[in-house]
Amino acid sequence: MKILSAAQIRNWDVFTIENEPISSLELMERAAGKCTAWILSNANRDRKFKIFCGKGNNGGDGLAIARQLAEKDIIAEVYILEFGALGTPDFQANLKRLHAYPNAIHFLQDETFFPAIDESDIVIDAIYGSGVDRTLEGLSAALVNHINLADTFVISIDLPSGLISDKPTNSNAVVRATLTLTFQTLKLAFLIAENGRYIGKVHILNIGLHLQYLQTIQTRSELLHKDKIRNLYRPRSAFSHKGTFGHALIIAGEKGKMGAAILATKACLRSGVGLVTAAVPEAELLIIQNALLESMAIVHDEVNELEWNKFASIGIGPGLGTTNKSEQLLQILLSSYFSPCVFDADALNVLANNPLWQNELPPNSIITPHPKEFDRLFGRTNNDFERIELAIKKSRELHINIILKGHHTFIALPNGKAYFNSTGNPGMATGGSGDVLTGILAGLLAQGYDPADASILGVYLHGLAGDLAAARLSQEAMLAGDLIKFLGKAFLEIQADS
Repeated sequence: MKILSAAQIRNWDVFTIENEPISSLELMERAAGKCTAWILSNANRDRKFKIFCGKGNNGGDGLAIARQLAEKDIIAEVYILEFGALGTPDFQANLKRLHAYPNAIHFLQDETFFPAIDESDIVIDAIYGSGVDRTLEGLSAALVNHINLADTFVISIDLPSGLISDKPTNSNAVVRATLTLTFQTLKLAFLIAENGRYIGKVHILNIGLHLQYLQTIQTRSELLHKDKIRNLYRPRSAFSHKGTFGHALIIAGEKGKMGAAILATKACLRSGVGLVTAAVPEAELLIIQNALLESMAIVHDEVNELEWNKFASIGIGPGLGTTNKSEQLLQILLSSYFSPCVFDADALNVLANNPLWQNELPPNSIITPHPKEFDRLFGRTNNDFERIELAIKKSRELHINIILKGHHTFIALPNGKAYFNSTGNPGMATGGSGDVLTGILAGLLAQGYDPADASILGVYLHGLAGDLAAARLSQEAMLAGDLIKFLGKAFLEIQADS
C-alpha cells in the first residue's frame, strides 16, 4: 500500500471525479455514507450525537452524516465553527440539504456558544480532517480543547482535527479521537508514534476512489502487505541440504545477559538457516550449549582466529555489553568481514561511542536501532518525522539498511525506498524481542536473501509471529521467546499465500 502525501490524496479525489466520472458532491455523499453505515453498525444509537463541523469539505462530510443519521431517526445536534467564510460549495450544498431535517444547527461564534458535552455523548469531529496544514489557534484551538476536556467517545472523520497529515503537528490543539474513520488509505500521520495519543483505533473505509490513479504516481514509502512478502519469500528446493541455507555466526552475550544470546541464536535457528555458531564469553559457554543443542558454540577469545569466509552472515550485539572487550570484538569484525552483517543492541551502542566506525560498516549491512539507540548513533531529532528523514538520509549515505523499531517499524533502504511494517502489536514491547529480530535477520541473510529483502521479510515475520502469539496468549502475557515459538506458524501463513 502506497503512503500518499496530503496533496496526492487530494489529487486522487480529483482524478476520481474526472475519470469515474462523479461529481465532488456525489463523492462526498459516498464517503459520508460509508461513515454513517459504520456508525449505525457499531455505535450505541441510544446515546446523543453531537457533530462538530468546520466549513470545509470535512465539515461537509459531517453535515451529510447528520442528514443520513436523521434519515434513520437519529437526530444529531450540529455545531458549525463560525469563522467568517461561507464555506466550500459542497459544504453549502449539504447545509442546505440538512435544513430539511429536524436537526438543531448551531453556529459557534465564540467560546460562549460552545455546548456542554456529557461523557455519555458521542462526538463526531468533522472540523478540519486532513484539510489543515498548520497549527490551530484562536477559536479553532479552543473548540478542540473543549472537546478534549469532555473525555467522551469521539469519532474523527478522515483525520483528527488539528493533526497534520504528513508533517509534524507541533501542537496540543488536536482532537484526541477514540477512533478515526479514514478514507481509502492510511495517512502518514497514522504511522507515526508521537500521533498515537490522537488517532485512537483507525478504520479504513473504501469509498471507491479510482484505483488507476495509484499507477500514475510514485511514493517514497509503502505499508508492507502480504503481496509484497509473498513475492519475497523463497520456497525450498526438494534437493536442498544444510549447506544450501548457509552458516550464521551470532556474536553475543556477557555475564548476566546470556538470555539475549540464546534468544538471538534460537531465532536464527528457527529462521531456516543451515548452521549457526554462537560466540559467547568462555565462562558462559556451558549455558548456550545446554540451552541450544542444535547450535555450535565458540568463545569470544577465538573470534580473532576464525575463518571468516565460512560464514554466510553475522549478527552481533545482543547482550554483548559495551566493555573494552566488546569494542575489540566489533573492531575485529569490521576489519575482517566485509559481507553484510546485522548490528543490534550493544553493537550499536559501541558504534555510537566510536562514530567514525560507522563508515566501516560493510555495505548493505542491517542495523536495528530503537529510537533512543538511533539518536545515540546519529544525533537527537525533534520528532518522529525528523527521525524518519534522518534514517532515509543515513541509509543512503552509509549504504546500509536501517530498521527503526517501533509499532510500525520503519525500514529505510539504501536505494531511497522505505517501508512501514503492518504486523506486530504492543505485546512485543518486552525484553528480548529485538534479540529475536537480530537472529531472524542473520538467518535470512545466511540463506542468501538480499539484505533489503531480508530486512523487509524479517521485520514482517517478526511482527506476524508476535500477532500470532498475542492471539493465543494475549499481549500482556507474551514473552520474547514466544515469538520464536510462533515463527514457524508465521512461515506457514506466508507459504499459504505463496
